[in-house]
Amino acid sequence: MATFLYKLGRSAFRRRRLVALLWVALLAVAGIGAATAPAPTSGSFSIPGTEAQRAFDLLEERFPGAGADGATARVVFKAPEGQKMTDPAHKAVVEETVSALKSGSDQIVSVTDPYTAQAVSQNGSTAYVSVAYKVNAMELTDGTREALTQAGHNAQGKGLTVEVGGDALQTMPETGSGEIVGVVIAGIVLVLTFGSLVAAGLPLLTAIIGVGIGVSSIAALANVLDLGSTTSTLAMMIGLAVGIDYALFIVSRYRAELAEGREKEDAAGRAVGTAGSAVVFAGLTVVIALVGLAVVNIPMLTKMGFAAAGTVVIAVLIALTLIPALLGFAGDKVVGRKQRKAAKAAEGVPVGGKKADKPNGGTRWARFVIRRPVMVLLIGVLGLGAIALPAASLEMGLPDDGVKPTSTTERRAYDALSDGFGPGFNGPLLVVVDGDKATADRTVSTIKGLEGWAAVTPATPNKAGDAAMITVVPKDRPSSEATESLVHDIRDATGDEVLVTGATAMNIDFSQKMNDALVPYLALVVGLAFLLLTVVFRSILVPLKAALGFLLSVVAALGAVVAVFQWGWLGSLFGVEQTGPIMSMMPIFMVGVVFGLAMDYEVFLVTRMREAYVHGERPGEAIVTGFRHSARVVTAAAVIMIAVFSGFIGMTDQMIKMIGFGLAVAVLFDAFVVRMAIVPAVLALLGHKAWWLPKWLDRILPNVDVEGEGLAGTSATDEAPGSKPDLVKV
Repeated sequence: MATFLYKLGRSAFRRRRLVALLWVALLAVAGIGAATAPAPTSGSFSIPGTEAQRAFDLLEERFPGAGADGATARVVFKAPEGQKMTDPAHKAVVEETVSALKSGSDQIVSVTDPYTAQAVSQNGSTAYVSVAYKVNAMELTDGTREALTQAGHNAQGKGLTVEVGGDALQTMPETGSGEIVGVVIAGIVLVLTFGSLVAAGLPLLTAIIGVGIGVSSIAALANVLDLGSTTSTLAMMIGLAVGIDYALFIVSRYRAELAEGREKEDAAGRAVGTAGSAVVFAGLTVVIALVGLAVVNIPMLTKMGFAAAGTVVIAVLIALTLIPALLGFAGDKVVGRKQRKAAKAAEGVPVGGKKADKPNGGTRWARFVIRRPVMVLLIGVLGLGAIALPAASLEMGLPDDGVKPTSTTERRAYDALSDGFGPGFNGPLLVVVDGDKATADRTVSTIKGLEGWAAVTPATPNKAGDAAMITVVPKDRPSSEATESLVHDIRDATGDEVLVTGATAMNIDFSQKMNDALVPYLALVVGLAFLLLTVVFRSILVPLKAALGFLLSVVAALGAVVAVFQWGWLGSLFGVEQTGPIMSMMPIFMVGVVFGLAMDYEVFLVTRMREAYVHGERPGEAIVTGFRHSARVVTAAAVIMIAVFSGFIGMTDQMIKMIGFGLAVAVLFDAFVVRMAIVPAVLALLGHKAWWLPKWLDRILPNVDVEGEGLAGTSATDEAPGSKPDLVKV
């Protein structure tokens, strides 16, 4: 692989104008496609194989045109202190609003009158109007949303407090300045790492081009592939982080090759052939982990995984082709002015001379770990173990309007309903009966015999009389354990002809499905990590250590997420206004993404150690060599990734905020605790045993040559005979 990539890198360097033109053209085509594509008409959410989904399917069959899975909205009215919603003046405002809503859009199925639907609170202070639509939230037109908000606004100016909630207001998550701050921090880190604005700008430029192509392609295909609103945001998050990192490794290696006296074209080829080999492997692990989300069998999650994986593939291709092309344009400017002066002053001084032997920060840290491996190992493992403890209390669900900022009308509507009617009114259950009226009546009686409900409506049959709908309002909020227990109790107490659905039941089924898929998916990812690293490092214990370290960092990150978003620790610091269950897809999504990112650092750090060991260095010396050449770049890459992920914590969407925080702390733990501390400590304790591989396994494993050993002698500009250039410095 290294030889092929070497030729690819040299070719891109020579034909840099053509390569750059092709990528710019691809960006333009994707941008035009995104600009001209129709707006997505759907963002459907389905969970095949669950009871909630079967109930929705039955509703569509037996109640045609009812919009069973359509968007809903609630306009909540609150009277001034000391007044009631039954007062004639307030009643007239509500009736006027109901009339305006009915005539405001042809996408509306029904609008309830609170005075005939018993939607006025017992103390008379609060009332609400329920609006049901024919289509889901993503299919609502701007005019329909405008009519909804305008109706609430008109009523607001007539003496009432009016708030609007429900998924009908669902829009794309608002982006904040955090993402820009993350990119700025990444730029500062790159400048400090390279000492050159040109070298620092290349990874940023190529990452932005890659993300632009990926996100524009998603936007262009959103309508055709039924992609949800968060798909492009997650693809941007991951694509930006890995795009900067992969380019960073290539540019860093190119500079190292120039420092050894290579010609620019040969240096570009060797950078792609060595560091590029590791980029391909690291990118492959991320792609496999993201595509592997398909095993969960939830279409929305599968599409998110494939979209993010596509952006990672683009980042890898850009690192292998556009980076060497741009290096050709950059010339000597890719090396900082101080380095250029030092290189001129040091002409004639052989590589490995006195100046090269000066220990850097990575060397000093590695020597410290080797002297005290047991202490470092214990501190690292016990520290992450303590942070992981909250993960034992993990409660999973999907966020509702109750976790949105209090500045939003959805959150204020949620709170007003909770105050006036009880928290369960924010998440009513829809019970679908596949049977006649007698069966439906028995179901109502059975449900009333259970605990945990606040209201049960009479059964509403369809025209054919062979199905009915019953609405059950829980006593507790939608995401509570009590509501989940009520759903299970209804299902256990009724027969197979009774199905429980609605947004709340759908969320419960989704969480259960994610729970069931977590262990198989984890086994798949960790097993894959072990096999791939066995091929790369040609060792048994090194991959085992890498997989266990990955598990430790993921569980610790989940513990931190639970502490902040579920328990509320330091919640105000991260903009968490309301605690609640952790998003159901969080554990699996973190496993998939962090697995790939963790393998990045493992590959770039440990392959250099293995090469040094194979060339005769003792185990401890090999660890020091690996850190001397790789620690600075891996540290910069981790800081950049943390900065990019942290930028998404500032978004208003709770799901994106949680994912950004979780991935940022996961990279922090994995890069600086596991890879920089636990890994060298374990390798120091294992000594020669770390690199042991059975002879029979060594014979059958393919040689992927991530270190680039096959490049020796491939260029006429190689050093004099008998010399052996360092091919693995990253």
